[in-house]
Amino acid sequence: MYLLDTLTGELEFVADPSKERYAILSHVWQRKSEMSFQELERLKDVILRSPSRRVKSRRSGKLVSVLPWVSAKIRNCCEYARQRGFRKVWIDTCCIDKRSSSELSEAINSMYDWYARAEVCFAYLQDVSDKEDPTTPHAAFRRSEWFTRGWTLQELIAPSCVEFLAKEWGFLGSKATLASVVEQVTGIHRDILTHERPLDSVSVAARMSWASKRRTGKLEDEAYSLMGIFGVKMLTNYGEGRAAFVMLQEEILKRSRD
Repeated sequence: MYLLDTLTGELEFVADPSKERYAILSHVWQRKSEMSFQELERLKDVILRSPSRRVKSRRSGKLVSVLPWVSAKIRNCCEYARQRGFRKVWIDTCCIDKRSSSELSEAINSMYDWYARAEVCFAYLQDVSDKEDPTTPHAAFRRSEWFTRGWTLQELIAPSCVEFLAKEWGFLGSKATLASVVEQVTGIHRDILTHERPLDSVSVAARMSWASKRRTGKLEDEAYSLMGIFGVKMLTNYGEGRAAFVMLQEEILKRSRD
């Protein structure tokens, strides 16, 4: 697992995430503005090769940071995480080296656990303003695209603490304080949201219903995004299409008591 240093913007590989204190981001991808693992590494190489940067770093004794040049979302997430006392954060767009199919598969199989182990998950809602009350009947919070995406289902359920953030990075409320609203939006009982009842106490059919109105950018992610919800581990292969969901169903049947 790679974690992002919220002070320098550098990626650090950690072999055992259970020993790390980190925050984690949940968000809806914006295809044209997200920064990848490779782009972040290239940026770091360019900045560190700059003679003027190296000289300034030696003179001041300060760490060179790439954050002024990264995407706004990464920069703002790191700033918010620092304010909350976190030196490390995980962001899916830039913390997975997708050039390696084995690393990508390992990340997909581990993602539910990574969200569960995070001290806090920041759910960034880019279509909601912090100037509104999310509990009102017609609040934009209830209509946020974040609630319609496949991957954000496990990102909502797995962490014990989820903090909802507006597009201005203002605090909207937590999963605990907004549990009734989130239950109305998602159909997921508040006892599951707040971890008062174990996820595996919910029937397979009910868990499938939570995902029925959600969508993913890739066909295979309809299955991969549900692996953690059902406690399933399996090989991933982008290009297998509907076969991924068939495999998921087969794995669920092996474990199901329904």
